Amino acid sequence: MKILVSGGTTFVSKFTAEYFLKRNNEVYVINRNSRAQLDGVHLINCDRMNLKNLLKDKHFDLIIDVTAYNKAHIESLLNSGVTFDDYIFISSSAVYPETNSQPFTEEQTCGKNSVWGDYGVNKLMAENYLLEHCTNAYILRPPYFYGIYENLYREAFPFDCAEKGRKFYIPQNGDMKLQFYNVSDLCKFIELII
Repeated sequence: MKILVSGGTTFVSKFTAEYFLKRNNEVYVINRNSRAQLDGVHLINCDRMNLKNLLKDKHFDLIIDVTAYNKAHIESLLNSGVTFDDYIFISSSAVYPETNSQPFTEEQTCGKNSVWGDYGVNKLMAENYLLEHCTNAYILRPPYFYGIYENLYREAFPFDCAEKGRKFYIPQNGDMKLQFYNVSDLCKFIELII
């Protein structure tokens, strides 16, 4: 398959590009080339908000959009002249209000999450724009990621606290089902979709 991955230089997008590259796909990444690229990927060097004609008349079997954070990001890519068979957008569980029962489900109401604020609202607007303009789109709303190339202090934090005898808090006295999702499982799920 010929796959376009937005990003490709840190954590989720880097792991995703590498995962599909190792499975003999032709992987293209679109980023500003500000960090080292993975060996074997094809770089499209630009800012996603200034694509010029770099994607015009290019066709991909699949776009995996890891780095869209708002409607304008989706709009820019869809209006670039690129064509594709399928589009997978990695959104976020931040689109659900924190007052919803957890774990979140697709049937629940989406809206502002006071913890995540505009991040979740902007992801939701990006989702809606994509679904309005693309019939072959899939939206994934994972919770917190962890795994190879992790660049955020999430997974290790409670273990570091426990090891050092420091207090740390478990949401809602341990009743809240806060989920962590491994990036390798994300890619396996994408494989199931395609």
